[in-house]
Amino acid sequence: MMLIRYLSQLGRYFLMLKEIFNKQTKWSVMKKLIFKEIDDLIIDSLGIVCFISFFIGGVVAIQTALNLTNPLIPKYLIGFATRQSVVLEFAPTFISVIMAGKMGSYITSSIGTMRVTEQIDALEVMGVNSLNYLVFPKIVALLMYPFVIGISMFLGIFGGWLASAYGGFSTSEDFIQGAQMEFIPFHITYAFIKTLIFAMLLATIPSFHGYYMKGGALEVGKASTVSFVWTSVCIILFNYILTQLLLG
Repeated sequence: MMLIRYLSQLGRYFLMLKEIFNKQTKWSVMKKLIFKEIDDLIIDSLGIVCFISFFIGGVVAIQTALNLTNPLIPKYLIGFATRQSVVLEFAPTFISVIMAGKMGSYITSSIGTMRVTEQIDALEVMGVNSLNYLVFPKIVALLMYPFVIGISMFLGIFGGWLASAYGGFSTSEDFIQGAQMEFIPFHITYAFIKTLIFAMLLATIPSFHGYYMKGGALEVGKASTVSFVWTSVCIILFNYILTQLLLG
């Protein structure tokens, strides 16, 4: 019974994706909605992303340094390990899980509130494709999500460099040498491919839970929690699949 319910929800999700791109809203209206979503989802997330990235980069560098107890192991490995950790996993995946909480709960609660207060029904009565009107701007806005992850990568490595150099764990030259050592450009491409797919999940899964929720104000909170859980699960699952496909 539970399997049938999950398959039904999955089918409804894909039908929602199809409907999002049908019957487009006028560009003059859509343009304002897109800029509003960029401000709400991207610009408002920069502060928390910068803060977390900087300090986690520093923690990764310190943890690596503390575990390199053998004097025969070169200190430049601190920079190498920090770069690999931040670029491959921390920035694209860990930040996306955090954004599932921040962005996801905002998207679900805003659309869920519109469902509860019958604003979505009013849009349908006026002949507007409510899914296109509400979800499409979020998808377009989150095309800028790789820009946020790029900043996260830079600040993570920068935080690692500061913690390593000024914490006395290695010299600045050693850290920079390690950060540049055996650099593979495809790792950046891999990270941004993951990021774009995570952005699509961040835009659509919370929207799905907000749009199809039933009940009152209490259910809006429950829908936000469920959307965070499922978005996180999908991000982790797709992270595994994409890593296997692109790096395996």
